[in-house]
Amino acid sequence: MRFLSLRPEGAYLVELEPLEDERGAFARSFCRDEFAAHGLATSFVQHNVSRNLRAGTLRGLHYQCAPHGEAKLLRCVRGSAHAVVLDLRRATPTFGRWAAVQIDAAGGAALYVPEGCACGFQTLEDDTELHYQMSAPHHPPSARGIRWDDPAFAIEWPPASPRILSANDASWPAWGQGSEPHA
Repeated sequence: MRFLSLRPEGAYLVELEPLEDERGAFARSFCRDEFAAHGLATSFVQHNVSRNLRAGTLRGLHYQCAPHGEAKLLRCVRGSAHAVVLDLRRATPTFGRWAAVQIDAAGGAALYVPEGCACGFQTLEDDTELHYQMSAPHHPPSARGIRWDDPAFAIEWPPASPRILSANDASWPAWGQGSEPHA
């Protein structure tokens, strides 16, 4: 695996290094020792699947506040997605900064989202599926979100027509109006 650091401190694009032969390819997608060597979570206690029927589906930006914060490892296993990580940790030099990467089934790369950061994605094609590994179980009272189009962060999303959002994701308050980690 190759760990490519991203702008929010502690976020990584984790690329596969496949070994290929006439049968196809083989690659490790997780190694506890390599993740630990980079200071990343090595225990994932919950795994989630997100199936998305249409291109333009936007989910996020989601996170859980302390003490139930969670690191995430997000991998696209079918189709492709524009994935975003947003740093909400006030004590980091990258607070308020975001990075976006394209992840797809063909490449197999994963986005590592550190605890204290929000994560979201927009599908780039129909029938896209993503798998999440979470370092903490879902805790509904700690669930928070950031509006995908919050002007405080000016995240750049690919154009989509239509853009498909849940009512919940469309209703997150703007930063400074209730979306903060300890609101």
